[in-house]
Amino acid sequence: MNDSIKPLVLVAEDDESNFKLIKAILSKRCELVWAHTGLEIIEMYKQHRGEAKMILMDIKMPDMNGLMATKNIREMDKQIPIVMQTAYAFASDRDNALEAGANEVLVKPITIQVLRNTVSKYIPQLVW
Repeated sequence: MNDSIKPLVLVAEDDESNFKLIKAILSKRCELVWAHTGLEIIEMYKQHRGEAKMILMDIKMPDMNGLMATKNIREMDKQIPIVMQTAYAFASDRDNALEAGANEVLVKPITIQVLRNTVSKYIPQLVW
């Protein structure tokens, strides 16, 4: 894959250390845009609609949680992959995320291999 053409991944994460982990894992192969809240990720999605390849969405965020943000984005786009991340491993969280429109749910802490495999599932041209 040509390094000058990195796929764009939108990341909704209110915790800076969690974003830094995602950045450390993905930034060599992906361009990342960081939103701190659910409202911000909706605005970023609107700005990058058509070029973003996927969204990594935290469930618990200020202003608007990831579930509501996902529902809003799904009203505009049924196709973009949305992978939700949660620190809570309850089945109800997973069910609520899938019901909101998430393609998949990852439980934090997310390992390097799990994150890379998940991103590659939705952006198959990525080679780690």
